[in-house]
Amino acid sequence: MNPTLVAVVLSLFSAVAYASAAVAQERLAARTADSGTGTLHLLTRGAWWWSVTLNASAALLHVAALKYGTLTLVQPLGALTLVAAVPLGARLAGRRVSAVEWRGTALTLTGLAALLVTASGAAPDEVLSLPQALAVAGTTAAVIGVLTRGARPGLRHATASGFASGVASALTQTVTVAATNRADSPFSPQVVVVALLVAAFAAGGLLLSQTAYQGGLGAPLAVVTLANPLAAAVIGLSLLDERLQGGAAGLLLAFAGASTAAWGVVTLSRSAPEPAEAPMDSRPTGLPDGLTDDLRDGSADDDHPVAAVLALESGPPAYEPSLVPRRPGSGHLTSL
Repeated sequence: MNPTLVAVVLSLFSAVAYASAAVAQERLAARTADSGTGTLHLLTRGAWWWSVTLNASAALLHVAALKYGTLTLVQPLGALTLVAAVPLGARLAGRRVSAVEWRGTALTLTGLAALLVTASGAAPDEVLSLPQALAVAGTTAAVIGVLTRGARPGLRHATASGFASGVASALTQTVTVAATNRADSPFSPQVVVVALLVAAFAAGGLLLSQTAYQGGLGAPLAVVTLANPLAAAVIGLSLLDERLQGGAAGLLLAFAGASTAAWGVVTLSRSAPEPAEAPMDSRPTGLPDGLTDDLRDGSADDDHPVAAVLALESGPPAYEPSLVPRRPGSGHLTSL
């Protein structure tokens, strides 16, 4: 089977899983804030365990996609999480998808389609050497330090978070390809050291995003979503011998696609439709039965459309912005 097709399908399922977990986490966070119950109370809720399962599945699918697709292909597809979150959030909130959300979705999908044409290719076989991985890690750490030094929470922290997550994905691809190469040991020093770097940058990206979202989710989330594939693409094109298809025309198409997708991401992250009151006896669909039961149980005013949460403007957030899909064990949305 075509490795590009495999990577796209895996990325699509990963995005849907992340979006479903995001919707569940957002609603659970809102309910916890409204009821005043502690975070440990979530351990008794089936919806929380569903979200953990969805996050773990999404992360595994993303890692598998990195085995079959290049960084310049897989990382931009992370924007599909926002696209998938729109109908899921609208369905659970009992409202229609707004015209602004449809426009953002269309722009994002059109841009990603253009990128798909230019970034398609064979499955990756190049990996970062240990010196290269250490150099990437050191350079990224220095850039993050410059971006976050003496700055109030905001877009600089969001940019740093996107860079950290993008580098974590690039390093994850190296671990995945090297560990599955039968010629090398899956526990070679290269794999072990790079795996530790992955954990460090994934955790750093989480902490930086949480800091960036203190003033609201709208613009910072868009910046995180865009900075992530940018960092990964720089590494892929400069160090992993990845190439865009079509020569100069392909380069122009890729630029146009990236710009269009970025426009769509910004549109989705800033759209704020009015939430509609859903009937109390309505039963949302589109998520597992146990999850939808827990989301509706005992909550009369927890209809918070995911698109509206994604579009929160600057101001004190009403609760911990756990809408952002979280990695298993670390709890974060953005793609590795």
